Amino acid sequence: MGLLLFLFMPYQPAITMDLTQFPRLKLGHFPTPLEPMPRLSALLGGPQLWIKRDDCTGLSSGGNKTRKLEFLMAEALGQKADLVLTQGATQSNHARQTAAAAARLGLGCEILLEDRTGFKDESYRLNGNVLLDRLHGANVSVRPGGTDMNAALLELAARLESQGKRPYVIPGGGSNELGALGYVNAAFEISYQCTQEGLSVDHLVMATGSAGTQAGLVAGFKLLRSSIPVLGIGVRAPKQQQEANVFQLAVRTAELLGHPGVIQPEDVVANCDYVGAGYGLPTESMVEALTLVAEYEGIVLDPVYSGKGMAGLIDLIRKGFFKKSENIIFLHTGGAAGLFGYPGIFSFNAIGQ
Repeated sequence: MGLLLFLFMPYQPAITMDLTQFPRLKLGHFPTPLEPMPRLSALLGGPQLWIKRDDCTGLSSGGNKTRKLEFLMAEALGQKADLVLTQGATQSNHARQTAAAAARLGLGCEILLEDRTGFKDESYRLNGNVLLDRLHGANVSVRPGGTDMNAALLELAARLESQGKRPYVIPGGGSNELGALGYVNAAFEISYQCTQEGLSVDHLVMATGSAGTQAGLVAGFKLLRSSIPVLGIGVRAPKQQQEANVFQLAVRTAELLGHPGVIQPEDVVANCDYVGAGYGLPTESMVEALTLVAEYEGIVLDPVYSGKGMAGLIDLIRKGFFKKSENIIFLHTGGAAGLFGYPGIFSFNAIGQ
């Protein structure tokens, strides 16, 4: 799907997008499934819910960052890097997938994890994604909450260069315009799947944090002249800041593809009412959403991103934000491994003998 020329939408032919000009590695399993969620839809009384399974991308239990890493790691190899550096929160899905990609490609990997929650529980600090980071061979170090993580990455890169290494720095979440190309491509993939299904989509809903996934989708759908609006459910920043971050990155992504000026502020919408006390901090609505999707659809969400994203979607449905006749796609960004860092959020009784 390197050359993205979208021809089957009526009345509004797409802008030509050629992604073959950007080196890309094959790291994931694509296309990921687009599946209906009939039992959850029935439980909520409509609308009709679908789920885009980017938890099925394959790399170290999957997740949305794999799409970004296909472009980012290709650039790293093109620059003859011998190791990659990135950063994230303690239970970072991005860090885990970056470590896995580095392992597959034979590169070293340095990960800086910011303690954004203050949790001291060993399950949180040592299990879940942190365990997988180390299993993939990454060197992991922790920084206190509030650290300028981008500055810390650059400082580490400079130190490694002074030692004769050739580091490649990947921003948190893989969220720059090159990484966002992964979700420009995903916009094409989703649009094609909807056409194959005969599915008219009214909304795409997703958790939004470091901005790259939402920015790529916004840019991709806009360049395809698709009418699918993207609603991001924020997991960290206030609404104004989140929308500004996504907008700026979507603009730069479209410019990278040779189409400046096509992204407008109204193309970017985020609802940040479901963050709770802060990034990575559990909420009752997240636990309910995660439990409902597991019990009714057999799908496992994560507690930081997709759990809060689904909590927002469910609450908005209950409040009548969507019409019962509409079709909504929820983008599952992966991260179920992070659940093992949050064992205390469920109130299950011990298993009887």
